[in-house]
Amino acid sequence: MKRTRNEVTNQRIEKISPHDLVVGIDIAKDRHVAQATDYRNRVLSRQALSFSNTEEGFLKLKRWIQEVQVRHQLTGLLIGMEPTGHYWFNLADWLLDQGMEVVLVNPVHTHRNKENRDNTPSKNDAKDALTIADLVNRGLYTEYHPQEEHFERLKTVMSDREYWVTQQTTLANRIIRWIDLYFPEFRQVFEEWNGVRALATLRAFPLPRDLRGLSVDEVIAGWRKQGMKRCGGASGKAVAMRLLNCAANSIGNRRAIEEARRDLRRLLDQYEAISSMLEEMEEEVGQLLSEIPQAKLLRSLNGLGTIPIGAILGLAGDLRHYRHGRQLLRRAGLNLAERTSGKYKGQVKLSKRGDSTLRKHLYLAMLNLVQHHPDFKRWHERNLRKGMKKMASIFKLMGKLARMVVGMVRHGETYRPEMHLTAA
Repeated sequence: MKRTRNEVTNQRIEKISPHDLVVGIDIAKDRHVAQATDYRNRVLSRQALSFSNTEEGFLKLKRWIQEVQVRHQLTGLLIGMEPTGHYWFNLADWLLDQGMEVVLVNPVHTHRNKENRDNTPSKNDAKDALTIADLVNRGLYTEYHPQEEHFERLKTVMSDREYWVTQQTTLANRIIRWIDLYFPEFRQVFEEWNGVRALATLRAFPLPRDLRGLSVDEVIAGWRKQGMKRCGGASGKAVAMRLLNCAANSIGNRRAIEEARRDLRRLLDQYEAISSMLEEMEEEVGQLLSEIPQAKLLRSLNGLGTIPIGAILGLAGDLRHYRHGRQLLRRAGLNLAERTSGKYKGQVKLSKRGDSTLRKHLYLAMLNLVQHHPDFKRWHERNLRKGMKKMASIFKLMGKLARMVVGMVRHGETYRPEMHLTAA
């Protein structure tokens, strides 16, 4: 693995010739800063160029690059930048449209190499731009290639979904807090506060005082007004009875009752609106996956659902561009990192230098697979019998999954039980 990465770095260094101009750009929200060097890291720009994040500013950068090339008789060009937030997308795409080659450097590399030239921890935009150009010359970059339209659309929907999942989780925590304050016995009746009957109860009878003096039939009638179907029956009457008993002896907060009631109503409205939105997004993801042939191959792995497949293809991109599953693991920050020096042997841990959302969905997908897919369940049990800890087994199988999905796409094959022999 290390040898292969060294070879790739060497190829990137050799790609830069004495005829190339290397430009480093420090990205910001409103104004970017550029510096120019040659292939030996010699500074060629008389002073750093500051230009606005507008078309006028982009044209200013283009003219400046052309002037430097003419002055130093350079014909080639390589432009490096940090993928800082979302501010770099428009500039990078514009430069590609102009026929210029764009590469990206890791912000961690920039931070750790800023003292190379002046041996000081000082930081400014011009210095950062020069550090980026230095990193490009050392081959510490990756080429920027925009994803195909299907993958870009999928990535956009998945990114949007992650935001709303976070908002839904925040609202859920607020609702649980509300229940703990005003009706703590509620959880004795309903294990899940967001079940259909539980939500109907929070709508119809949010406070214990709303249930006092009611009969079982009146509670069931309140559920029916909230749109519940078949809310009666023996099980429904038993739940209603337990609810009435808990409400009669509740220790919930009795202050600011009306304000608390309105607060819960607003929280429930927002929670249900986001839940509906997430269902629509899952349908959108399913529709987009139907247009991507790779998704059909991945669906052959039973237990790998719509959202995990959407996350893999949306966040990792076209899997045909990956030579091995290790590259997908590195993309998700699931590659191993070890710190050793002399006789000291450090603990091997996950690097976590990658897409945290992709890492999360691979983890959730594996939890589902070891529960429902017979092969993954068997492999997980075998690992546990060998004395491996549960979490270590999960992460080992995530590596197997990464190798499987990359292999399936690269060879155009659906899942076969014997596939684990080549993915081990």
